[in-house]
Amino acid sequence: MSRVVVVGAGVLGLTVAHESAVAGHRVHVVADRAARDSVSAVAAAIWFPHAVALEPDVLESGRATYERLTRLADDPATGVFLRAGLVRVRRAETDLSWTSAVPRHERVAEGVRCVVPVVETSRYLAWLGARVAALGVTTTWGTVKVPGGQGAEALTAEVASIIGEQPDAVVVAAGLGSGALLGGDDESYPIRGQVVRLANPGLTEWVTDEDNPGGLTYVVPRTGDVVCGGTGQVGDWDETIDPATEEAILRRVRELVPALADQPVLSRAAGLRPARTNRRLERIGNVIACYGHGGSGFTLSWGDAARVTQLLG
Repeated sequence: MSRVVVVGAGVLGLTVAHESAVAGHRVHVVADRAARDSVSAVAAAIWFPHAVALEPDVLESGRATYERLTRLADDPATGVFLRAGLVRVRRAETDLSWTSAVPRHERVAEGVRCVVPVVETSRYLAWLGARVAALGVTTTWGTVKVPGGQGAEALTAEVASIIGEQPDAVVVAAGLGSGALLGGDDESYPIRGQVVRLANPGLTEWVTDEDNPGGLTYVVPRTGDVVCGGTGQVGDWDETIDPATEEAILRRVRELVPALADQPVLSRAAGLRPARTNRRLERIGNVIACYGHGGSGFTLSWGDAARVTQLLG
């Protein structure tokens, strides 16, 4: 049984910790913030590969995660629900390879109708955190700092100093902070997302419209609200709420779904999707990189966590 340290406690970090513990490793999470305070909590969290290159291994991880989330949807306590909806398709050249992972989908005039898991983030992240703790995973809250350019060996030494024990392996699943921990990564960048949550007038079906002329648009109903978005501002590090952006989002979603016209705003949020030229999942010595998922953290989480356990051996 090896000692594995997971850096990061968002949806990827927690899922990796879960699967590593199930595989028999002693797991310790080190993170500077809880899942509820991470970008994972901001996400609409609908199963859909967004802002990530659709390479074969990505699609396979998406398929594995779809299957796992579908099983979890049998238990309402997980916060996972299977919901029907529409992916609007406006361009003939749109890549629809993701549909190979979705058993229930149909090409229609407006795009693709399908049934996918929708995750209610606050409930799901709390459930996942509790499952991880029940598996004996320990957590230390703090910031892992590695001098610029030093990479995997320095990272391992820093983690050992934090937990007071030499790890056998370190998994870096710290979102946007991951690249710096591995000696710098010129391919990583943020994609700013902003959402507004409205009261739910009884909607159950979601809709996404990535090529809306006004900008990225989606409407994702949950039990107590509707997550409406969004933005896809590449390279923007601003996590504050922009009122003008919110007004534009509301105009687009209310045009797309008129039933939202008179619904009050319940809350709002902004976050930075941890994007990369290509999602990175590889082993470097005793360090495993697992980051760069863009807007697909929930969509790839269980599949990529299984890949990490394979790399751990």
